[in-house]
Amino acid sequence: MLKTLLATALITSASFNAMALELKGHLTQGGLVTGKLDNVKSVTLDGTELKLSKNGHFVFGFGRDADTAHTLTWVDSSGIEHTQHLAITKRDYKIDKITGVAKKYVSPPKEVSARISREALAVRKAREVNSDLEYFLDPVLKPAEGRISGVYGSQRYFNGEPRRPHFGLDIANKTGSPVYAPISGTVVYAEPDLYYSGGTLIIDHGHGVTSTYIHLSKLDVKVGDKIIQGNKVAEIGATGRVTGPHLDWRFNWKGERLDPALLMQDTLANKK
Repeated sequence: MLKTLLATALITSASFNAMALELKGHLTQGGLVTGKLDNVKSVTLDGTELKLSKNGHFVFGFGRDADTAHTLTWVDSSGIEHTQHLAITKRDYKIDKITGVAKKYVSPPKEVSARISREALAVRKAREVNSDLEYFLDPVLKPAEGRISGVYGSQRYFNGEPRRPHFGLDIANKTGSPVYAPISGTVVYAEPDLYYSGGTLIIDHGHGVTSTYIHLSKLDVKVGDKIIQGNKVAEIGATGRVTGPHLDWRFNWKGERLDPALLMQDTLANKK
């Protein structure tokens, strides 16, 4: 069985063919999509198997520069294979020129290279978690108050030198401003002083979906803590490679970096 889903920026709820495939989310670069199928044995995206909950829920996402053509395939309880083609939208990204960054962060001295590599590996491992949690199905709330000072996907120049694109949403506020959990989950990484990102926190929301909070001045939680949406988890800071205090908030689906702005609702979670 074969059908094609044309590109759309937002799927609030859509069903396709007799198998009643339901998709919600954003079919665009940086987007996260949740799905549901009943009575299926397996689901894959572009040949990679997706984690399937007992209720038939699954999730996937698209990186900043993802191809626009994708294929969702599933095998039903009778062993019949079904295919749905997905066409996602391509995005344009802004140029973000940042000055006043300390030289040691633009061109790090050789003596810190081992530390940078060690910390990057630890963060990647934390994001490899693929738990049975299903909090990724919940609405995502804005984690802090403040001005949006940086957006996902922008090509960054530090002191005139090109660097990697920005993969988060920056929320500027004074040091010590509270950070709340936008959705529930479990803490899988909590370190107060990484070279680039300073105070860093990663929360697992299930099925490969994690959220990350960096440049923190204080962490209120530790690895293994169960977090409820609205819990205060940290405080905004100016640690690591920054020019001023702000929260750099990120979302990942496995190795794919997603756009938090596509997920975020306007209201803050209830303060606990």
